[in-house]
Amino acid sequence: MSLIEKPELPAAAIGDTVLDTLVPSFPAGAVDELRSQVHGPVYAAGDDGLAAEVATWNVAVQHTPAIAVGATSAADVAAAVSWAVAHDLHVAVQATGHGPVRNAAGALMVTTRRMQGLSIDPERRIARVEAGVKWVRVMEAAAEFGLAGLCGSSSDVGVVGYTLGGGLGSLGRKHGFSADHVRAVEIVTADGRLRRVTADSEPELFWAVRGGKGNFGIVTALEIELVPVSSLFGGGIFFAGDDAPALLHRFRQWAPMLPEEVSTSIAILRIPDMEELPPPLRGQTVVHLRFAYSGDDHAEAERLLSPMKVAGTIVLGYVGPMRTDEMDAIHMDPKDPMPGWEKGMLLAELTEETVDTLLAAAGPQVQIPLIMAEIRLLGGALARPAAVPNAVAGREGAYSVLVLGPAVPELAEVVPAVGKGVLGALMPWAAPGVLTNFLGDVTGPAEVLNAYPADAQRRLMEVKHTVDPAGIFSFGHAF
Repeated sequence: MSLIEKPELPAAAIGDTVLDTLVPSFPAGAVDELRSQVHGPVYAAGDDGLAAEVATWNVAVQHTPAIAVGATSAADVAAAVSWAVAHDLHVAVQATGHGPVRNAAGALMVTTRRMQGLSIDPERRIARVEAGVKWVRVMEAAAEFGLAGLCGSSSDVGVVGYTLGGGLGSLGRKHGFSADHVRAVEIVTADGRLRRVTADSEPELFWAVRGGKGNFGIVTALEIELVPVSSLFGGGIFFAGDDAPALLHRFRQWAPMLPEEVSTSIAILRIPDMEELPPPLRGQTVVHLRFAYSGDDHAEAERLLSPMKVAGTIVLGYVGPMRTDEMDAIHMDPKDPMPGWEKGMLLAELTEETVDTLLAAAGPQVQIPLIMAEIRLLGGALARPAAVPNAVAGREGAYSVLVLGPAVPELAEVVPAVGKGVLGALMPWAAPGVLTNFLGDVTGPAEVLNAYPADAQRRLMEVKHTVDPAGIFSFGHAF
């Protein structure tokens, strides 16, 4: 049986009762044995503290593992993986909890948030980042030396999980994906070994893990290149929702003409009526333009941005000089835990008809329960192979589209149906593949594998069979 055909452990949705058959039994003293082998806490099903240990940021997914190990070091991770294999358990991993896609029911879950080691070599422009570190710490530390990491839209997410899925951020069109700048990977594989993997030491595994997410083991640390950023001009502008047609059509004409120093996206946002939000946005449907220019000429940045600023009525926003550790202000992603359902696709082009189709399916005039429908400009360095090639998916696309909705029980069936409907309407303009971090909800391993080009699929499966022949790492976006 191939790994794609391998049956998966059942997943429980919010409110589901986890059946007793999902909780394996262990010999007397087995869990105590594990506790003696690790420095971090160990929780078994039914223990007080288990739910808090495996809590997610995206609370739409609630994990119910058989065992949770709060790893404090790579040695803890290696001991946990070896114990899981010896007791015939699948293994899952979580750092910040931003990216769960299904319940790790009945597994051994390793949580890495206690692994907070961070060091920066400003001369070599290299950061070594352990598995629990969030981007905010890297960006703040690197900024002192005029350097930046290729952080995504939020610095609250973990460096490792984001980077292993590719990593698309506001400096991407100039510098590429975050995974393109990984120099070394420290990973515990299914045999319980901690390996330091580089292009020279294990080239196939190094190729696969940079883009292949968590399919090959638990990454305990990365060494990543930092990029020099002497100046940054960026921010976001909220426009009146009624101007969505004019803004999106201007965007499709404007964005392809931008230099690689500019990364940009535009989104239709349905903002909830919450007191902590600015009054002009509260309970409104708006269009949010995001803009980042990493060149030194701020007058040129203003000139580049000007066609969009006059395309609609500005409700709120700021675009101007900013520090690299202030880049969260570009996208303004939510900071508090929330239940979310999301799914993405790639577009080969953004034509007049494409925009009209998106507006018909998700424009402000449509009553749908989506929070966001977003278009991000790709291209530039994102379209070019990395200096050391990797398995990152999505280089074929000219644009990325992402839809997001609230994953609350009363909309459990409606939001996915609406979101998939919006993406389905755009299929005539689809490019092959999907950005791995934007896969969101998937039907199974085959859909994950199909995010990659055909030649990459073969290589990824060969590496998977080599380092994880029993499919121990089968949660998250597994293939």
